[in-house]
Amino acid sequence: MSDWTDALPEAARAYIADRRLDEVECIVPDITGIARGKAMPASKFAKQPRFYLPNSIFLQTITGDWADSPAEAFTEPDMILVPDFRTASAAPWTADVTIQIIHDVFDQAGRPVPVAPRNVLKRVCDLYRAEGWTPIVAPEMEFYLVARNIDPAKPIEPPMGRSGRRAAARQAYSMSAVDEYGPVIDDIYDFAEAQGFEIDGILQEGGAGQVEINLQHGDPVALADEIFYFKRLIREAALRHDCFATFMAKPIEDEPGSAMHIHHSVADARTGRNIFSDEAGAETEVFQHFIAGMQTYLPAVIAVLAPYVNSYRRYVPDFAAPINLEWGRDNRTTGLRVPISEPQACRIENRLAGMDCNPYLGLAASLACGYLGLKERKLPKPEFIGDAYLAKDELPFTLGDALDLFDDCKPVREVLGGEFCAVYGSVKRLEYKEFLQVISPWEREHLLLNV
Repeated sequence: MSDWTDALPEAARAYIADRRLDEVECIVPDITGIARGKAMPASKFAKQPRFYLPNSIFLQTITGDWADSPAEAFTEPDMILVPDFRTASAAPWTADVTIQIIHDVFDQAGRPVPVAPRNVLKRVCDLYRAEGWTPIVAPEMEFYLVARNIDPAKPIEPPMGRSGRRAAARQAYSMSAVDEYGPVIDDIYDFAEAQGFEIDGILQEGGAGQVEINLQHGDPVALADEIFYFKRLIREAALRHDCFATFMAKPIEDEPGSAMHIHHSVADARTGRNIFSDEAGAETEVFQHFIAGMQTYLPAVIAVLAPYVNSYRRYVPDFAAPINLEWGRDNRTTGLRVPISEPQACRIENRLAGMDCNPYLGLAASLACGYLGLKERKLPKPEFIGDAYLAKDELPFTLGDALDLFDDCKPVREVLGGEFCAVYGSVKRLEYKEFLQVISPWEREHLLLNV
């Protein structure tokens, strides 16, 4: 075994211990959150001095089309890939012994490529650190297990459980509902253990076949890496049991959508103390500034937190999804919730992000809003008491409207980076244009002979 394996995390070294490592997957998260890259024999990886991919991977849409480059001259140059060995992780579902490694991307002058999602998140975290702050996040992942679906024209259905019946809806927190697809959950646990990931909890959500996985709080980049890996391992676990796992925001009509709730706190980099609470345990004015930043700038980043046309089907009343920018303590009807906690764990939960967002970009966008609030030192609206579903709708309702807000918000563009924002807008507008060319069954049913 080559010396480079000494740099791998403990879980990866344990996975390949006493076995011959066959393959290494060199991967980069693209704009949509898909893993791009190349696989190679481990013996070649050990000898390869550099790895390359064209920068055009960040112009590819979810449909596989290519958006126009915002740059005047686009020659598709190679980027240099540098392995981050801290991200090395087993791929336990493969037939051979395989390790995945996330790579950072640099241009040929050695500068971080500003449109790479992992670099965007690092950029935002660096802005916090420059102020003496350490951002901390704790994401929640919601997804659906669904019956195999190979016909896009066919509605998605819940999976068959071990009882021989389809998974039932409105069974939130039911242990027996989770047991219906227990073998999939068992494989998720096994894969996560092999990859060195710690699951804080798994529970049944309100939709038919809808599951939530909670992750431990920690560094935003490390957590985004975990979500990126988790999406793949969950899909692989589902395929082993003749079903699909989907992270669509709204895969089944009349069922709740899937969110990626993000819990935020900020620590003093020198002392490690949570700056949202004072020494007496009371909430600080800084905490209020963070909430105000969320309320001010979240509309401008909804295009990142809700990146597809399907994402906006989640923002409907009475389906456990927030459609407001209100904040409240222990109030799940508000877009911004302050959970019950000890003072040292004081945090704000952003409930607006969908599970379909790129985890690097979703965390970067949410952190950007809080950062701007900390810098501008504004105060939020008063706490909302009562049912915030009855409050005023404050979010864009289409991807086109969300992209307009994203384009027009100079502070957000400065935090996320102008070059990234230009590329992201180009990719998403092409996806939206492609969607608008599609005629839906609803239109054919109700308009064909009636208008």
